[in-house]
Amino acid sequence: MIFQERILKIMSLIEKEGIILNVNLVKILKASEATVRRDLDYLEKENKIRRVRGGAVLAKTVKEEIGIDLKEGKETQAKKKIARLASKFIDEGDSIYLDAGTTTNELIEHLKDKKIKVVTNGLMHLEKLMKYDIETYLLGGKVKRKTKAIVGIKAIEDLDDFSFNKAFMGANGVDELNGYTTHDMEEALVKKKAMKKASKVYVLVDNTKFGISYFSNIAKLDEATIITDKKNINEKILKLTEVIND
Repeated sequence: MIFQERILKIMSLIEKEGIILNVNLVKILKASEATVRRDLDYLEKENKIRRVRGGAVLAKTVKEEIGIDLKEGKETQAKKKIARLASKFIDEGDSIYLDAGTTTNELIEHLKDKKIKVVTNGLMHLEKLMKYDIETYLLGGKVKRKTKAIVGIKAIEDLDDFSFNKAFMGANGVDELNGYTTHDMEEALVKKKAMKKASKVYVLVDNTKFGISYFSNIAKLDEATIITDKKNINEKILKLTEVIND
């Protein structure tokens, strides 16, 4: 069982039971005690679990995830502005990663006259990408009904076949302590991998996403440039990363 599979399995067990013992994880994962300890160390650093004697417990509760259908139409003007700003950083001939999400979907309108390649895990993006005859590669994997995002081990493995000039990512929360966060660990792991494959990363977030932290960490603030419509940015965030809002 590879690292990502073990992490997802551990979180599934802890979410279900509330607590898990190291000795049981060794048996369930068919892994060594040392491997289990390293996996739990990783999850504790990511603020997903809290280590206790002989095992681990869930660190915090997952917030309810909003489906893509409910997100559409919300903060529309903000998303359009962010998309216009982001489009200035896409050059002819670029190979880009386009993360699933409503704000990144708005960006496609600005790609129709550019000769570029797009890799995406967003099913909602396909209709527009095909409409504008943009060369597109879709990751394989499990489809999340709520967000129309492709996630899972297959999507993570597929990313090994690509490298990007730029990645344009979404996030559900941005704060100085936890960085960029989202609801779901499976989506977070795909986002993490896509960001590592890009030379330059931009996170597209509207003003409602700031000062909020969700269950799954994507990256630290300094691992990406923020593009937003928000004007009054927390000074602590400005010290940690570049923010483009004009």
